[in-house]
Amino acid sequence: MTAKTSNVLSRRALRIMQSSRSPLYLFGLTAREILQVADISRVSPDMGGKLIGYQRREVRQHVQEIVDYLDGDDVLFPNSIIIALSSSVRFVSSRGPHVSDGVATAGNLEIPLPRSDEQKPGWIVDGQQRALALAKCVRGDLVVPVNAFITDSVDLQRDQFIRVNNSKPLPRGLVTELLPTLQPSLPPRLSLRQSPSALCDLLNQAEDSPFKGLIKRPATGSKERRTSVITVSSIINMLEESLGSPTGCLFPYRNLTTGETNFAGVWACLVLFWGAVRDTFPEAWGKPATQSRLMHGVGIRAMGRLMDRIMVVVDIDNPEAQQQVTEELALVASHCRWTKGNWEKLGMRWNDLENLSRHLNELSSFLIRTYVQARST
Repeated sequence: MTAKTSNVLSRRALRIMQSSRSPLYLFGLTAREILQVADISRVSPDMGGKLIGYQRREVRQHVQEIVDYLDGDDVLFPNSIIIALSSSVRFVSSRGPHVSDGVATAGNLEIPLPRSDEQKPGWIVDGQQRALALAKCVRGDLVVPVNAFITDSVDLQRDQFIRVNNSKPLPRGLVTELLPTLQPSLPPRLSLRQSPSALCDLLNQAEDSPFKGLIKRPATGSKERRTSVITVSSIINMLEESLGSPTGCLFPYRNLTTGETNFAGVWACLVLFWGAVRDTFPEAWGKPATQSRLMHGVGIRAMGRLMDRIMVVVDIDNPEAQQQVTEELALVASHCRWTKGNWEKLGMRWNDLENLSRHLNELSSFLIRTYVQARST
């Protein structure tokens, strides 16, 4: 079944062509061979701040449960591992008239085995925890099914990881981190989430963004975490609410018929409003949430709802738009207690506000009510 030299693992395989993009290969690897051939890549930033990984952290209890089963009697393990293989892997079709039945072609898949200082030719796209369990179990010769495709593109690996795990409870922050990096078209359920995720990514990186460097993402390095004071979920929730609600100021920039979003208009609106918020509350901007409730989830989301009220009366193309937004915010500024004091109308100290639905609704209602009343006088 297996031919193994000092540097190449040759395995009988079936090649299936689904499209001209990349063939699929179906074959088997023993438990001990999987992590010899493939790495488990996790989310981490490279020197340029881009993602070089895409996997979840292992869940120790889940892994141990699989190990316990594999070490038992009468093991049946039909679950396949999905691996992305590099172009260094070679498929050699078998000779003869009956190597293909029109669906699959038989042959040998030659996988180069790396030295200890070399990168492995494979990356596990799905089955991280199963692979860890297989590596730990006593049945090192247990053969498990493997599905593989050939690509050197990390974008394609991420794309397949998101698609495979679309129905699984992936950590929200991880999905948010990955979505902006995907280039191919996504299923509709993910496409609806791609807009706020891509915007969040841009808000954290663009030079003209008031949020530049302030958003804490799963791949944020330890050095950047000193200045990253806003959780990514706070920004995503604020954007999703404005983009998804007919009363949101960002909603008109979405074309529900085509699914397209006018990102230029959305971006101008966000930079305009939040730039004015930063300038209106400089003492509360860029501080940890423990020192400023404006940077807290409840503050970001409540101000997002106020944004929906203010920006509907602002012409973002007007040269005086920045001044107008500043004047609109001034109507509520003196009533805000982001860093000290008491919210008199709410009956709470400034740091009593938490990420609770009740607190969010009360704060949002207070800000909008104060703004509407001040504007009408």
